[in-house]
Parts: sequence; structure tokens; C-alpha cells
Amino acid sequence: MAASRPDDDAPGMETEAVVALALTLASACLLNWGYLTEHGAASKLPPLRFRRPLRSLRLLLGSRDWLIGFLWETSGFVLYVSALALAPLALVQAVAAGGIGVLALLVARVSGVGLDLRERCAVGISIGGLALLGASLAGGSEAGDSGSWLAIGLWLAVSAGAAAAAVTSGRSVLPGGAAFGTAAGILFAAGDISIKAAVSGGDHLAIVPVIVGFYAGGTILLQVGFQHGRALTTAGIATLGTNAIPIVAAMTLFSEPLPEGPLGIVRLLSFGAVVAGAVALAPRRTAGGRATAEDEPVAVHARLPHSEPRRASRSLS
Repeated sequence: MAASRPDDDAPGMETEAVVALALTLASACLLNWGYLTEHGAASKLPPLRFRRPLRSLRLLLGSRDWLIGFLWETSGFVLYVSALALAPLALVQAVAAGGIGVLALLVARVSGVGLDLRERCAVGISIGGLALLGASLAGGSEAGDSGSWLAIGLWLAVSAGAAAAAVTSGRSVLPGGAAFGTAAGILFAAGDISIKAAVSGGDHLAIVPVIVGFYAGGTILLQVGFQHGRALTTAGIATLGTNAIPIVAAMTLFSEPLPEGPLGIVRLLSFGAVVAGAVALAPRRTAGGRATAEDEPVAVHARLPHSEPRRASRSLS
């Protein structure tokens, strides 16, 4: 296992952490704009099926609007990987989780539908969590180790099984696009954990082909979810999984420490706040167990650049 960086590197590590936070915030904006653009494009396509990935991929690649969204998403992903190379996984993921607030504001702006009280509170909680996270940086941000190959492999295998369960038996519990968003978030989280293992060095570069598989599967599931629910619901739930799961992995698989004393408590509160904000944006259910009307698919692409004339989106059962 790789040892933690020595204490005399602390000033440089703090500078790297600040740069990583800036990169992550920019990444969150690009990723969520990409998600919103993809949602508008996917809602106009014929039904996508995860069990027919090649057909689904052809449909997506044939959509100019979707490719534009994917370009934004890819640009955000590049910034995210750069941030992971500079800062601990938990720190980067906590900032990225605040992107759910960015997504909520974008949805309200593009769709012309304002946020309700619950959504406004969720955005406020997420932003508050980011503020707490910034305050906790005064305690430093030490890196952990590169993790155990066996532990990482077991974690990834369980993640694949959990994602499969979410889109099968989980669909009876999670309404609208939530089941697909959950599965996508689990796979994206597995990809993020794989990337952290790869950039940490050692023999973990062999995991790169697995990274591609996790992200490809997560991307297709996310697009299927976009045909079942709102961008805010589907991408919001995916964001929750993508950020909350690696925070846990950072403290277990990679042994990333917390600051000592009160700042450690502040760091934990910041993690909890950004996750709570994302949870608050989860879809609400009616007494019959279905998603509320506001969680049904909404064509929000009318004002997106390069989009086609607005067409009613479909809700797939």
C-alpha cells in the first residue's frame, strides 16, 4: 500500500485541494448542463432498452442534441478526473454532490417552472454543505493510500450486482426514473472508485477497461431513466449515488483521514449536508405508490441551444 504524504507537504497539498475544488465546481456545472441537454434529447427518441445496448447507442449517437449534451458531460468528466489526481476522493465527491443544487437551478431556468419549497430547501442545504466543506479545509486534506486490489475488486463486483437489482426488482419500489437513476449512480460511483485506484498508482492501471464498462453502462441507464422521469429526479438520484458511495469508499477502501478536532466534525457535517440536499430532491410518491405528476418526464429542451422544436415527451411504463 502507498503511504500517506508527509506532513511537510501540507502547504502544497492545501493549494492542490483548492485547485481541485475549483475544478470540481466547474465540472459539476458542465456535467449537469450536459445531463439537462441529454434529457431533452433522450425524451424525443424511441424507447431505449438497456438489454439492447447497441441499438440504444445507435439511437443516441444519431441525435445531434444528445451528442452536444454528451460533449458537455465529457468536458466536465475531464475536469473531474483532474481534480481526483489532486485531492482526496471524499473531498472531491462532497463538492461534486453540491452539483445537485446547480442541476435544480438549471432545470428551473430552462423549463420555466420554479422550484417548490422542498427543492429550494434542498438547494440551500447543498450550498450550505459546500460552505462548511470550505471552512473545514483549514484543517488540511491528507490523502489516504492506494487501497487493496482484493477489496476494490469486491466493492466493484457488489456494485454491479446492486445496479442490476435496482433496474429489476427495484423498479417496483422506486418510481419514474428513480430506479434507473439509482443504478446509473451506482455504476458511475464504481467508475469513480476505479479511477481513484488508477490515479493512485501501482498495478491498478489494469482496471482501466473496467472503468469504461462502468461508465458506459451508467450512461445508457441514465438515458433510459431520462425517458421515464424528470432530469432533476433521474440525474439528481444518480448524483446522490455517484457522490455518496465514493465518500464511504474513500474512508474505507482508501483510508482517507478526517481533520483532527472540531474541523473534523465540520467536515463530517459538510458531507452529511450535501448528501441530505440530494436526498431531499428524490421523487415523492402518492398514496398509490406512484411518482407525483411533477416527477413525470418533462420536455425541458425547448430553450436549449441547438435543440429541435419542442415535442411532448413520453412516459414509458
